[in-house]
Amino acid sequence: MLKPLVVSWGYEAEAPSPSKFVDHQEWTGTRDIAAFLSVPAAIEFQREYDWEKVRHTCHELVREAQERICALSGLSPLSDDSWFIQMASIPLPETTDLAVLRTRLYNEYRIEVPLILWNGRMFMRVSVQGDNTHGDVKQLISILPDLINQ
Repeated sequence: MLKPLVVSWGYEAEAPSPSKFVDHQEWTGTRDIAAFLSVPAAIEFQREYDWEKVRHTCHELVREAQERICALSGLSPLSDDSWFIQMASIPLPETTDLAVLRTRLYNEYRIEVPLILWNGRMFMRVSVQGDNTHGDVKQLISILPDLINQ
């Protein structure tokens, strides 16, 4: 039987049904239907603000960030830009001190970006959303040479 990570109140049902599967998953708590009710407004928002264009612009900014950060570091990207839309993990040199980079990015420039150590490699996860601008990406790229090539 499939074991859910979150079980419903029926996990130890006082009056079990013939199906343990149903008991475990049918009543997962209070169901807030707000998310379902907001879908039409979300669709209208995307239509009104031409979200296809916004998504394309965001993709181009992430693509540019990946290209320029990889050029700075001399490292190859993890993938070409067909593998991401608005977010990419970009490799950083192994000499990068992630704690120092994180602190300086935030304290000196108010830039918050996830820095990740995974399998002995370091990455910066650049995520561009509808409220980011070319200037945001340009600022990040302009300060990185001093921060990653120490």
